[in-house]
Amino acid sequence: MANDGKNTDETVLLTRIAQALERLAPKALGAGLPDGDAFVWEPEAGGLVAVPHVAHVDLALLKGIENQRDTLMANTRRFAEGLPANNALLWGARGMGKSSLVKAVHEQINEGRVGDGRLVLIEIHREDIDTLPQLLRILRTTARRVVLYCDDLSFDKDDTSYKSLKAALEGGIEGRPVNTIFYATSNRRHLMPRDLVDNERGTAINPGEAVEEKVSLSDRFGLWLGFHHCGQDEYLAMIQGYVGFYGLNIAEEELRRRALAWAMGRGGRSGRVAWQFIQDLAGELGQRLD
Repeated sequence: MANDGKNTDETVLLTRIAQALERLAPKALGAGLPDGDAFVWEPEAGGLVAVPHVAHVDLALLKGIENQRDTLMANTRRFAEGLPANNALLWGARGMGKSSLVKAVHEQINEGRVGDGRLVLIEIHREDIDTLPQLLRILRTTARRVVLYCDDLSFDKDDTSYKSLKAALEGGIEGRPVNTIFYATSNRRHLMPRDLVDNERGTAINPGEAVEEKVSLSDRFGLWLGFHHCGQDEYLAMIQGYVGFYGLNIAEEELRRRALAWAMGRGGRSGRVAWQFIQDLAGELGQRLD
């Protein structure tokens, strides 16, 4: 009887150890693409996490970036229809609608599409770039067209994960799946700090090769779209677009005066500043922006 009690205790202990190891073990990544049109790639959480509703603005509200809008829309539409298209790098001034444009284009492309014909948007965080090859292996198992999207992408001096992105975009032995395309936004044209590039030129044994290694990542993007600080007229056009779209009740001269004062208080003009002004104005007027 005593021996049976000892065996029971050992069984309980072994069971607890097994359960603890199971909790500590990394979760298995999904083996395929789940149902849905938008996901966030979270490898530590088990893979693709569905996003029921993408936070986006209407494409018509993105003022001052009409050329960028039309170019990205045409590229994305070709991709969605199974035609050749380029990876895209949206770079430049903060708050000028880079990430908003990607999400708005995805929403616009899916209008009227059904089933597997709908375009999938998957966001991958900057810190998970080194797991991109794992994600691509999952996406090879689906026939759906997928836009991979990374917001605010950049790399610092000791960061080598950019090599994973280079290989995934074009240089790897597996290559990028034909059903995927990669869109990234960044404040940096070459995805590297300017001072880092300058330091490489000044300290490397072969400056040309060192700089080439750092900046060649941006060459993997066939489409570069630059976003620049907007002027006063563009800023006011953004404001007018929001006011008209949401039906905010305010006199034109009062709107102009307050919008310019808001921009002066923020020390600059951008799409983000315009939207923040609209949020403040709508709250004061007691009107919703649903």
